Amino acid sequence: MTQERPTKERRLHPLAVRIMHWINAAAMMVMITSGWGIYNDDVIIHGLHFPGYLRLGEWAAWSVNWHFAGMWFFGINGLIYLTYGFATGRLRERLLPIRPRDIVKTVIDTLHFKIAHEDLTVYNAVQKLLYIVAILASINQALTGLALWKPVQFSSLVSLFGGFQSVRVFHFAGMVVIVGFVIVHVALAVLVPKTIWAMLAGGPRLQSPKPSRGLSKS
Repeated sequence: MTQERPTKERRLHPLAVRIMHWINAAAMMVMITSGWGIYNDDVIIHGLHFPGYLRLGEWAAWSVNWHFAGMWFFGINGLIYLTYGFATGRLRERLLPIRPRDIVKTVIDTLHFKIAHEDLTVYNAVQKLLYIVAILASINQALTGLALWKPVQFSSLVSLFGGFQSVRVFHFAGMVVIVGFVIVHVALAVLVPKTIWAMLAGGPRLQSPKPSRGLSKS
């Protein structure tokens, strides 16, 4: 007979995850809106300008200062989040596996309004894909941001992306991806308000096995 391993309760979103989530949300908004102010000073797409009420900073110099301030929070917090996610297995547990057929099925179900959000402990395939894309886009922003900030010191990064102007394009494209993610993320949170409460209070309690030296048999 196999003895069952004892279990302990844990929150869906531990305190550390909640703190990092909200720091990231604030830093991301600072980075995006100040970035729009910087962009307006040297546009990439002719005719595209961001209005003043969407920008952080009255002119480019102020926007740059805000961008640098947000950069440290976004970069350090993001690095800690990824380290925590890999070390605890949270990223693997929440985002994998992800299969193309599951993505197609989830999209079809969503189009037919058959998507369910009752179980907060499980991400559907599209949610997993969105989070993975957001993480990759954030890494792109960090690398291209370093190249834009110090193009001489990080000349290898500039070359990797195909030159300074290409770095700007990649940085702008990454911003578009992240803004798209934020819009979808906020829309889903509004449609399912309990997800907001879960990120504030921790969400449902889960059972996880306690560390054990082994299983005893009788």
